[in-house]
Amino acid sequence: MAMTSTIENDSVMTSESATKAGAKALKKLKAFKGNHHIAVGLSGGVDSSLTAALFLQAGWKVEGITLWLMSGKGSCCSEGLIDASGLCEQLNIKHHVLDTRTTFQSEIVEKVIEGYKMGITPLPCSECNKSVKFSSMINWANKQQGESKYIATGHYARISYSNQNDTIEPPLPGDSKGRNKLLRGIDLKKDQSYFLYDLSQEVLGQIIFPLGDLTKEDTRKEAQKLGLKTAKKAESQDLCLAEHHGTMKAFIDNYLPPRMGNIILQDGTIVGKHDGIEHFTIGQRKGLGISWSEPLHVISLDAENNQVVVATRQESGISKCIVGKINWVSINPPNRPINANVQIRYRAKPIEAQIIPTEPNKTDIDAMRPYRCEIIFKEKQFSVTPGQAAVFYAGNYLLGGGLIDLF
Repeated sequence: MAMTSTIENDSVMTSESATKAGAKALKKLKAFKGNHHIAVGLSGGVDSSLTAALFLQAGWKVEGITLWLMSGKGSCCSEGLIDASGLCEQLNIKHHVLDTRTTFQSEIVEKVIEGYKMGITPLPCSECNKSVKFSSMINWANKQQGESKYIATGHYARISYSNQNDTIEPPLPGDSKGRNKLLRGIDLKKDQSYFLYDLSQEVLGQIIFPLGDLTKEDTRKEAQKLGLKTAKKAESQDLCLAEHHGTMKAFIDNYLPPRMGNIILQDGTIVGKHDGIEHFTIGQRKGLGISWSEPLHVISLDAENNQVVVATRQESGISKCIVGKINWVSINPPNRPINANVQIRYRAKPIEAQIIPTEPNKTDIDAMRPYRCEIIFKEKQFSVTPGQAAVFYAGNYLLGGGLIDLF
């Protein structure tokens, strides 16, 4: 179904873009080889809205998909559903709502809570991308008699497909032949590749990220020029789990009762009390509720004894860690040590490190991610957190990534 010649506010839909980046994205979509039929994941925000509009400008047949993850409050749920529906009405495209609440509850909510109980800090966003969002959209698209082979989202990331003969300078530290490669978005402040490290080669081959070449400012300008309803919509600042319950603490408290325990130094000295290790994370300094002669940082969460272990900054740094359940993306699994930049938190600065392949354990094998590495940092790090992702980069190329396991 094509877009009508006008949309709300009498803004005329033309091929003219508000920015050079928008024009570049539009040109790429027009030149894209293959069936020009796309299913766009719509969250109700400006990013996914512009994504759908760009495909329409490029002459694609577009349908919108919104995932129903949870009931009630939350930008990815009730409010998002309403805004996404309004956007589809404005663009005159079909809107499909996929009920993924059961999958989201079992694959994300329950696993997140179990992780907190075990003393790790889960990373629900990357797991949700792999197990819920992209898998659901691709399954839906593939069932449409092959007509909707491709899906798209408003993520700020880029893909270099296996059939593209890109010259990579300097060469990647491993064999990249025949791989779909994932790259950071042009806007490094908005880059979301970190949360996409666990996507398979097959999935990457069916995804298009039009906003990877745009900055957030470009996106706003393009959306405003087109008169999109969501052009000025405020960004969501929190996890959907936190938005749904008000705060992340409230989400956790909804599932886990208070469990009083001790905050201790490494020698066992009790320096405070806590009401659950799930409310703490490695590297945390503020909000500990303790007074000491110098600032203390959380260095470990002892689930077995229900204790939070703290230490001074000087005692907190580590020089290496283990990363398991690794998914190799832009390169094939290396069989020798490689050097790369490693990012251990979404907002963390990538640090130089050596990545050394090791033997997988049973957990890795059971998870069908039989790759495991030891990471040796060039400089000591202070927030290496079990359950969070360590993602490996060479320049803008995402080599692979996995979950921090143990020290």
